[in-house]
Parts: sequence; C-alpha cells; structure tokens
Amino acid sequence: MHISPVLWQFLVRWLTNSALFPPEASAISPYMDAFYFFLILISAIGLAAVGILVFGFSIMYRKDRNPVATHIEGSTLLEATWTIIPLALFMVCFVWGALLYFRIYNPPTNAMNIYIVGKQWMWKAEHPGGQHEIDSLHIPINRPVQLTMISQDVFHSFSIPAFRIKREVIPGRYSTVWFTATATGTYHLFCTQYCGTDHSAMIGEIVAMTPDAYQAWAAGSTSGASLAQNGERLFASLGCNSCHSGEATARGPNLAQVYGSRLQLTDGSYVTVNDAFLREAILNPSTRVTAGYVPIMPTYQGQVSEEGLIDLVEYIKNLNSNYRIQQTLTASQLSPGQAGASSSGSSSPAMNNRTRETLGAGNGRPAKSGTVAPSVPGTVNQ
Repeated sequence: MHISPVLWQFLVRWLTNSALFPPEASAISPYMDAFYFFLILISAIGLAAVGILVFGFSIMYRKDRNPVATHIEGSTLLEATWTIIPLALFMVCFVWGALLYFRIYNPPTNAMNIYIVGKQWMWKAEHPGGQHEIDSLHIPINRPVQLTMISQDVFHSFSIPAFRIKREVIPGRYSTVWFTATATGTYHLFCTQYCGTDHSAMIGEIVAMTPDAYQAWAAGSTSGASLAQNGERLFASLGCNSCHSGEATARGPNLAQVYGSRLQLTDGSYVTVNDAFLREAILNPSTRVTAGYVPIMPTYQGQVSEEGLIDLVEYIKNLNSNYRIQQTLTASQLSPGQAGASSSGSSSPAMNNRTRETLGAGNGRPAKSGTVAPSVPGTVNQ
C-alpha cells in the first residue's frame, strides 16, 4: 500500500499536534503506524460496507414491498466472495504483523545492551559502563539499543509510546526488546500493567541524545566501575572462584568464554548459554547441571538481588580467560586476614559499597549518592 508522503506527513503531524498520537521517534515507528492505519482502514471499509448493505436491504425488502417472504436460493459466488476477501485481508494482516513482530523482538548483534529492573513502583536502568538511573533512561540516537528486563516483585509492562514498543516485565525471567531512536528529545515512559497502589506513578522519561552528548553524559555519570567489575568483586566475595577456577581439578565448570556456547548437561541435552541460563544457574544450580559435574553448588536464591545477578551475568559474559579468577583466588589464599576483613564488611577491593548493596534483595530505593571503591587493577577481559 502506497500513501502520498505529503498526505502521510499531514496525517502524522495532525494527530501529533492534536495530542491524539505520539510522535514517531524510532526506526520502527513508521512501519508500526502504517500497519495500524491499514487496520483502521480495512475496519472502516468493512463497517461502511456492512452499514450500506443493512440500510439498502432494509429499503429493498421492507414489508410493504414484500408482504410475503420470498425464498432466495444460496449463491456460491456470493458466499465465496465474502469468504475469500476477508480471508485474504486477515492473511495480509497476519504476515505483516508477524514480520513486524520478528523485527521488533530480534535485536541486531551490535545492539548496545542496557538492563532494566522493574520494581514497585519505579524503573531502574543499569548500563554496562556502570551508569545507574531511576525512572530515567539516557540513550544515543541512530544506534540499536537492546533492553534486557526483569521484575523484582510483580508483573510490570515497559512502554515507550513514541518508540512504539511495549514489553511485559516478568518476575524471575528476562525479557528483551530493542529499538533505534531517530530523533533527540525527551519521551514518556509508562508501566501499562496494573502493578499495585502506585501504578499510575510508575512513570519515567527516555532521553534520546546525539552520540557525542551521550558519551559526555556516560563519562560524567559512571559510578567508577562497570557492571562486569562489580560482578568480579561479587564473584570473589561469594567464593565462586574457589570452584570455578578453570583448573582441571576444579569442582565447578570452567566459565571462561562459556557465554554463547552450547553446553551439554548431565541428562545428555544441550543448551545455549545466555543471560537467562546464567541467572537460573546461580539461583537454581541443581536444575540443569553441566555434564561431568555433580550438583553440589548451593543456591543463592534470596541472597543476591536482581542488580547483583545482573553484575554476575555481565562479568561471566565478558570472562575471556581464567587469569583474573586465579589471581583473586591466589590473593585470598595468601592474605586470609584481608579476606576475613572483606567478608566482615571492611573496605577491601573484594567488597565495596556496590557489592554490599547487591548482596541483599532490599526493598527500598538504592541510594543515589555514595562512593564506589576503586576497581581491582586489570580488566576482566584478559
């Protein structure tokens, strides 16, 4: 279907300026709007056709013109017409909608990933670089952005009308959606799933910026450590490095470069290691055990918050070798006094403010201020 560009712009601008329609601010918006207007068009045509037929037949076959009912034989052509035409329209809608669905929910491989945690009644955004936001999300334009989302309590729904995206945020399970913002500005963020008393207050804003402005914002908003670095500290503080050291005699499987690989389980099946699998392995390690190992790993259900799980997942995703794991394991073995002080809450590199925050589930809003201890020297990508 082709619409004149002038007519299309007039229609969009009229709806936007009349506050009947949100602006088109993402790459998918024009395609979603075209599909939406197509549905409106065929619905209006169908309504008009039925209305005209009802009105016409009421005149043609009124009682004074047909005092005695006339028997009318069926028409194969007529029945085929009103069956085939609606079926064709429904199939067009099905194929069109399916193509849009797969385009929305299959992010490109180069998409920038941002984690979203929904909680009564706020949105928490976690950027890989260590930037944290509440009820706000800063993004660059003209760059694919993937949101990996999870709820900390009840069902929520993440909706950005200007981007034409809406995704359910579910407890205990990651859901993803992606978009490419095309216009700078500040746009509304809503929770469109009733989630309790203050559901109507669970709103926020999406700030779309130029790439240079976003880089400047990211540099000035970092907490001092990336999610992967926070995950490294948490990994060491929980003692994970003692079993997942990467050595041949280790009691746990090697985690270096495990993300994205196909892993064989004890039942003989194979699974692709992704964010959801890593989260499940931390919380319910006995459900899917790696082949060659026994289910001795304890569960961390209720001991690590959603933010802490995100840190651990991001750390394992970026773990390309076991050098850092063995280094921190050796340091803890050589300095038992320091390791003990770390577990008691001192300011050693293995346990900083961010790590202590992520260890507990915590129901209150995280403090927006506070310092983060310097990161452990080196990077997790070695």
